[in-house]
Amino acid sequence: MPPAAITLLTDFGTADGYVAELKGVLVSLAPGASIVDLSHDIPAQDIAMARLTVARYWKRFPVGTVHVVVVDPGVGTARAAIAIASDGRLLVGPDNGVLSPALFSLDARVVQLPVDPRVSSTFHGRDVFAPVAARLALGEPLEAVGEPHREAVRLRTPQPRRDAYGLLHGVVLTFDRFGNVITNLITQERVGMVKVAGRAARLVRTYGEAAPGEMVALVGSSGLVEIAVREGNAAQTLGISRGDAVVLTAAN
Repeated sequence: MPPAAITLLTDFGTADGYVAELKGVLVSLAPGASIVDLSHDIPAQDIAMARLTVARYWKRFPVGTVHVVVVDPGVGTARAAIAIASDGRLLVGPDNGVLSPALFSLDARVVQLPVDPRVSSTFHGRDVFAPVAARLALGEPLEAVGEPHREAVRLRTPQPRRDAYGLLHGVVLTFDRFGNVITNLITQERVGMVKVAGRAARLVRTYGEAAPGEMVALVGSSGLVEIAVREGNAAQTLGISRGDAVVLTAAN
């Protein structure tokens, strides 16, 4: 059997040689493995964005895929390095919450990886995660690469709250590269308004239903409500931050 596919998600960017070093280890230790670059443009040290990104894709890949996630502001500290087997996939990365989406499956198993004190204290992606990912891609069982770890960091998306008047209260989670504002609101309503930063955006089904420059709200491909400006940037227009309040209300 050929090695399993290995995916890479990092905040390394592509201007430096960090991604190349990571791949050099992988192709040396698991020749023939298919390496898929998911993104190296996660904002630096942005654990929250990495977690939300992992949630979108980790189960979209075939059973057996090994996902490597390196967004690791605590590299070299006491934070654990872990590997997870969950729903037929394998994930490798720091125990800082970026791998949380895979931890909530009923069959999730987690091991803590040994970290040789001789390796770089600033590049566990190359020296710890990549070698383990290669071993897993070649078919080694999870239990062969580490010891059971039962205290893995589990970060959850906050749940929206419905008040006595039927209004659904949520928060801004993050922003995508188009400037769309991703919230934690979930709805199956076809009409309504999302209020944020003193402004209101009508709920639509597609971006094309908005006039150029109009701010609207819609259910994005992740299933979460997002706020967008057609042919514009909602995040810049609103000047808001993560954690700011949003409210879904009935149409006026």
